[in-house]
Amino acid sequence: MSSDGQDRTEKATPQRMKDVIRKGRLGRSQDLSAWLGLGAAALMLPAVLTRAQGAAEHQLATVRDIARNPSTDGALSALGEGLTSLLGTLAPLFAGVVVVALTVGIAQGGWRPRRFRIVLDHLKPKSAVQRLVGPQAWWQGAKTLLKSAVVGLVLYVAIQSMIPLVLASGRLPIGELLAQAGSGTTNLLRLGIAAGLVLAAADVFVVLRRNRKQTRMTRREIKEEHKRTEGDPLVKGQIRSRQMAMSRNRMLAEVANADVVLVNPTHVAVALRYEPGTGAPRVVAKGAGAVAAKLRAVAAEHRVPMVEDVPLARALHATCELGQEIPAHLFTAVATVLAFVMALRRKGAAAGRHRLATGPTLSPDDPIDHRAAARAARRPARAGTTTATSGRTP
Repeated sequence: MSSDGQDRTEKATPQRMKDVIRKGRLGRSQDLSAWLGLGAAALMLPAVLTRAQGAAEHQLATVRDIARNPSTDGALSALGEGLTSLLGTLAPLFAGVVVVALTVGIAQGGWRPRRFRIVLDHLKPKSAVQRLVGPQAWWQGAKTLLKSAVVGLVLYVAIQSMIPLVLASGRLPIGELLAQAGSGTTNLLRLGIAAGLVLAAADVFVVLRRNRKQTRMTRREIKEEHKRTEGDPLVKGQIRSRQMAMSRNRMLAEVANADVVLVNPTHVAVALRYEPGTGAPRVVAKGAGAVAAKLRAVAAEHRVPMVEDVPLARALHATCELGQEIPAHLFTAVATVLAFVMALRRKGAAAGRHRLATGPTLSPDDPIDHRAAARAARRPARAGTTTATSGRTP
């Protein structure tokens, strides 16, 4: 176990942090929620005390009226009115504290109902002992002592300042007494919250540090997570290889139905098929290197005529994708080749390799960058396309 802990040197991945938060295992600073809740109470306290002062004065007036004219119904009505007034006065205060505390808790790690479930592992004696003597237990103990000292100091200072008020309470009107008591209580809360927030900041630092330590991962865990989320690279490579092989097989099968295969004569091969009434001829297969050799072999096997035209073959390979019609600027050159092939078919001599008697259909004067086309023909195909330019399987 110790060696495993020492091996956890890698920062937690985003996926690991999501899992930790989802399972409710991310530590939170309870002190921060508590002290900010008290801060909300301190902010709301003046308004609450003002409302309480008005309610108390009204209630005292009601009690005096009942004392002059005693009646059971009047007493019960005054009691109910007093309880309702008390609840209406304190409810906003408690609601504000709860909302702030919950908001801070959710901000630290989200709302996770799993945190409220009973974890049986926590009931084991070994886990209980670790919580009592571990580093976290020492920090909790130190926090308790610090909070006790802070609370004691704040109470001492506040009580010292409120002693004159306590001594004079019998001579002060109820309104003034409540106002001074509220002022003293507000000062007490301000001092306590200021000290508590300092402790909460230290607690947040410790919690964040503990979270980083507990969520660290080993290199093996990162690799396994990558396999689960992104897939095994070896398996993905095998799938990609099979897909490309299937794509090549489908492409080679189209060569048997081609009207002509333009060759380079050894580096590039492009198979064309023309169906009357469907527009321009389409590229049904193309390839470079070993794939071009395979195209030539399939064409020879199915007696598909092959025409050597280096500029045209390179231009078609560089500018056309599989299934795409040839571009308009190559119509004339391709039409010349197809007419040549049709003439050979009429003579019964279409099979095999041929050259145009007039030479290449494209010349250096044509608006085709033959060098760029040749470079494009030698570039390997992009992963995931159906065009193969090499006989090697990735």
